Amino acid sequence: MTSTNNLSIGFKVSQHKKNQRLQVITLSQKTVKTFSEKISQYNVQSIEYKPFLRFYIANSLNQATKNTLGNYLLKTIKDRSTGAVILECESMDDPSINGIDFIDFNILLSTAISHLIGVPNLDSMSGKFYARFSVTNEDNSDSYLRQAHRRMELHNDGTYVKELTDWVIMQKILEVNVEGGDSLLLHVDDWQDLDKFYQHPLAKENLQWGSPASKNVGYKTYHPIFLDEQVEGQPRMSFIDQFVEPLNMDQGLYLYEMGESLESEANTFNVKLLEGSILIINNYIWLHGRDKFIAHQNLHRELLRQRGVFVENTGYENNKNV
Repeated sequence: MTSTNNLSIGFKVSQHKKNQRLQVITLSQKTVKTFSEKISQYNVQSIEYKPFLRFYIANSLNQATKNTLGNYLLKTIKDRSTGAVILECESMDDPSINGIDFIDFNILLSTAISHLIGVPNLDSMSGKFYARFSVTNEDNSDSYLRQAHRRMELHNDGTYVKELTDWVIMQKILEVNVEGGDSLLLHVDDWQDLDKFYQHPLAKENLQWGSPASKNVGYKTYHPIFLDEQVEGQPRMSFIDQFVEPLNMDQGLYLYEMGESLESEANTFNVKLLEGSILIINNYIWLHGRDKFIAHQNLHRELLRQRGVFVENTGYENNKNV
């Protein structure tokens, strides 16, 4: 399914106006129509039950772009200088797309994207290869994910599981009475204090990581903040403030100072996603978060998330600590 050239057929590419690292892909109306016609016989339940159908869906989307989309996505997500994409559709105004419900179409679309760049991990929270969750005006959950009226701090995903998490997909599939709540993004190389924390004696020390009950992960895992570099001098990160469990004063203060630095970083930027749009990031070189929402009694946002690995990291070797 790899393209023999670097052409983009059936989609346009531009740079995001707030950060040139972030690439914006817009699928043409023709591509959306061709894709929806090819997959109209399948529904969300069918791809949940039959894993091989997810690859058929992905191949159908790739074929609608003459096999250029998958190649472009992989090249961009793996490239450290970019590593992030927003994918949108040229027109998504209809309540159904070729007879497919709007929300169902978007779940199928994000499934196609995830299987063009790799394979999703099982999401322990949902028990599926993806998770859907809502953000409302009031929440009593045990993590910041659903809490609307606070900023969700910058972090990497997959810090508390044994599996690798090469990439993360976040899709907005429904939004009502929403103001605020923009995505927050920071590339590791744009963090001005990176060298200070990367050169610290604790940078490569294994730390303990856990998670609240809602995550359905019953074990602790151990890894450093900074992972082995793909290229010397180009660190990758695996950090989240809520789930790292320092075991002594030195660890605690190192993590506190890191969190304060990240949250005051001037190079962090806001991204507003449209309904149906998909944010795809290289998880170990981008930190992400969410700005707080403005209170509204009927606030409702529904999100879809997938997290997974590149194809070369699938299989038994993926059941190890990072």
